[in-house]
Amino acid sequence: MTHTVEKIGGTSMSRLHELRDTLFIKNGEPQYGRIFVVSAFGGITDMLLEHKKTGEDGAYAAFANAEDDHGWHAALTEACRAMIKAHEDVLEHPDDLAQATAFVNERIEGARNCLIDLQRLCSYGHFRLNAHLMHIRELLSGLGEAHSAHVAALVLKRAGVNARAVDLTGWREDGEVTLDERINNAMASIDPATEMPIVTGYAQCREGLMKEFDRGYSEVTFSQMAALTGAREAIIHKEFHLSSADPKLVGAENVRTLGHTNYDVADQMANLGMEAIHPSAAKTLRQAGVPLRVTNAFEPEEPGTVIDDQPADKPAVEMVTGLDIVALEVFEQDMVGVKGYDAAILDALTRHDVRIVSKASNANTITHYVDASVKAMRKVADDLAEKYPQSEIRNRKLALVSVIGRDLDGLSTLQHGLQALADNGMASLGATQGPRHVDTQFILEREDRDPAIKALHDVFFGKASDDPAKKPGMTMAA
Repeated sequence: MTHTVEKIGGTSMSRLHELRDTLFIKNGEPQYGRIFVVSAFGGITDMLLEHKKTGEDGAYAAFANAEDDHGWHAALTEACRAMIKAHEDVLEHPDDLAQATAFVNERIEGARNCLIDLQRLCSYGHFRLNAHLMHIRELLSGLGEAHSAHVAALVLKRAGVNARAVDLTGWREDGEVTLDERINNAMASIDPATEMPIVTGYAQCREGLMKEFDRGYSEVTFSQMAALTGAREAIIHKEFHLSSADPKLVGAENVRTLGHTNYDVADQMANLGMEAIHPSAAKTLRQAGVPLRVTNAFEPEEPGTVIDDQPADKPAVEMVTGLDIVALEVFEQDMVGVKGYDAAILDALTRHDVRIVSKASNANTITHYVDASVKAMRKVADDLAEKYPQSEIRNRKLALVSVIGRDLDGLSTLQHGLQALADNGMASLGATQGPRHVDTQFILEREDRDPAIKALHDVFFGKASDDPAKKPGMTMAA
């Protein structure tokens, strides 16, 4: 257990040239004993699949929804241009630039020919395109990680590092293997003590990572790599620290780096769309006994935040964050004492791939607070209106703001939070705190989300000019 396994996200990869002499090389010495798992350069996976936040079509979505060939061909060509631009920003030597561009062109045109052949095959009645869409999604996604790993290895080799791009994407390989077999086979001949592996975040395997984890696949590969190779620590490098709130909202001088938290808090963060790590990846690390550290890639001297199973030494608020949501409210007078309404609502939400963030109910009303597009919610409402024609169904754009900590017991976060919102001219439309005492949630108008985060952070953490000890319910996050 002498090595670490470390993941670098897409935004950080786009600043690869900045990381070369701080993360991969220090004081002129290559940092061997480290396995790096990399994501595609920032924005590339969005162009290859679809935009993660806006849903705008990328090459995959254009192909899956194509009425003609023009859209997906153009989208794939645009992704190719963006990939070349990404490596032009970090590579300097002409030979490296030529090699990287040839690599991109070979992979993109190979994928394009594959899609053309598949369209031709599916023009026959015995074959259905829908049966192959997940394979297409995985094929296209893997292009981004293969590219970034290849480019990173070129950058490091040029700097004198014995680096190797480790391609787990299964490009042009025959047969199927499990994820464990894919990783073990690729790493069998590599000694991290003398060689620096740069591993693709996407791994082609029999299980189909995207089928279960979709865009969270790179963290699953990362965690499994750490578990299988017996890493002493798993490290995720982000472009920011895990902090008590967004510095842009509450002021950089007022935020606190978490430093130490546990997987309960990480799960709450994931629920609000700001993953420290995918819950399934966290489970793998926990079971393997590999500790996780989250650091700022551009502040390598800072230790970052350790995430483990340890409880808090004492109750403390650790984070205030929020998320735009849609409230799906189903009112039915005949609901009282009748079973089945909740199951039908859940079925509609599942059918349209809507993620539930929180929920509230009373005798005749069930409200789900969800993270979804208005388009998806209209479809859900239409399904429920057909099933329950006498019901009143409403979608409402709101926000959820949460106060999070490993242990909030005895801090009166609900009481102090409601008072802080009122003192700042905001009314909570709903609030709840579960018996586990790891989060307190406030439902507000959408325009109140950011002001509410600031107000709650001020009351639980204080401002830089204040004495934190005077703030109710506030304990310095460990």
